[in-house]
Amino acid sequence: MSPTDIDTQANDLLQYIDASPTPYHAVRETARRLAAQGFRELDERESWSLKPGDKVFVIRGDTSIAAFQLGTKPVDTTGFRLVGSHTDSPNLRLKPNAPVNRHGYQQLGVEIYGGVLLHTWTDRDLSLAGRVVALHNGRPQHHLVDFRRPLLRVPNLAIHLNRGVNTDGLKLNPQEHMVPVLGLESAGPAELRALLVEELGRAGVKAAADDLLGYDLCLYDLQPSTRSGLHGEFLHAPRLDNLASCHTGLTALLSGTDKREATVGVVLYDHEECGSRSAQGAASPFLKDLLERIVHAHSDGRADAFHRAIRHSFMVSADMAHAVHPNYSSMHEPKHQPQLGAGPVIKTNVNQSYATDGESWAHFAALCKEAGVTPQHFVTRTDLGCGSTIGPITAGQLGIRTVDVGNPMLSMHSIRELAAASDVARMVAVLTRFFA
Repeated sequence: MSPTDIDTQANDLLQYIDASPTPYHAVRETARRLAAQGFRELDERESWSLKPGDKVFVIRGDTSIAAFQLGTKPVDTTGFRLVGSHTDSPNLRLKPNAPVNRHGYQQLGVEIYGGVLLHTWTDRDLSLAGRVVALHNGRPQHHLVDFRRPLLRVPNLAIHLNRGVNTDGLKLNPQEHMVPVLGLESAGPAELRALLVEELGRAGVKAAADDLLGYDLCLYDLQPSTRSGLHGEFLHAPRLDNLASCHTGLTALLSGTDKREATVGVVLYDHEECGSRSAQGAASPFLKDLLERIVHAHSDGRADAFHRAIRHSFMVSADMAHAVHPNYSSMHEPKHQPQLGAGPVIKTNVNQSYATDGESWAHFAALCKEAGVTPQHFVTRTDLGCGSTIGPITAGQLGIRTVDVGNPMLSMHSIRELAAASDVARMVAVLTRFFA
């Protein structure tokens, strides 16, 4: 892997993350990159006309997106080559009746989305972004907003009032202690709807406060993503879990040729961090619906074409992996301790928290060998629970052969995570080979 390739891919990932403060923005940025490479958007409400070589994508719920390049051969004979990831990350999200006034402070009530490392969200310059639904000409329309400026902060409690914090640990109650401050009552009103109307106006959308019907708004850290280390070997960024995997799958898809025999694609789901149970999550029929429609348009038309296509298919479930922590190495299984900067990780759990088995492990290992990359392995300690991914869900929904992999990282589910710059290009190389 040349230094130029490493720098190009790592820096492009950081740009992708900074353009994607929420799943809504991640899907928009993904769609923008796809359209720039000749992919056209399909509407699930309309009939589709597809032919070999077509490059298409579909968005569901504004937060999940799937893109496909149809192969030159019918899909019932070659199957699908798929990479699956997720667009969501743990964060704080506004409640419907968010404004709270306490002790002279104007605050906004939040819910905790996913498995947040709460303490990492304190004393940060936080902004607000997401989706607003407003009434226009009698119909609701969706608009993305991103304030891109410091608005909120979750202030820590001074050590003078919490003397045991460094020995007993910081204990945070999500309801009481994670409510960010927006302003002072003495400084004047800070009406959320008025703020949203003002932000929409900056984007050229005219709306009144009464036109706002609903919103899905996320807090995020304003500090830009960056490189660090003596040689720029580290990536410091929010949402590496799992925008880093979305980026590598997307980059591999866009790096290929215009002519592939097999149909290839990526599916980037929302709601993985809270169980995938939604209309556009991995537990939904989103992917199955799309695959069935592609088979209908790109096969011999027999009734069993879909089932034959699935048996020819393979999925790489790409989600970030735990690197060994230098200060907590005892928390890792002694023989399975992935290193930052040492390449992709194959994740295994015999109780099916990961979908990897010997066959799918071997398939991915062979791809790594062809790409000149050496894979690593992760198994959680036998006395600890294991997190899961979209891999087992997709395998269970479709019966498709699946391997769970990911690049190694530290500080997973922190507001700001850590990975290695060189691992980005390695995963892109393997996934590009997979699509080839």
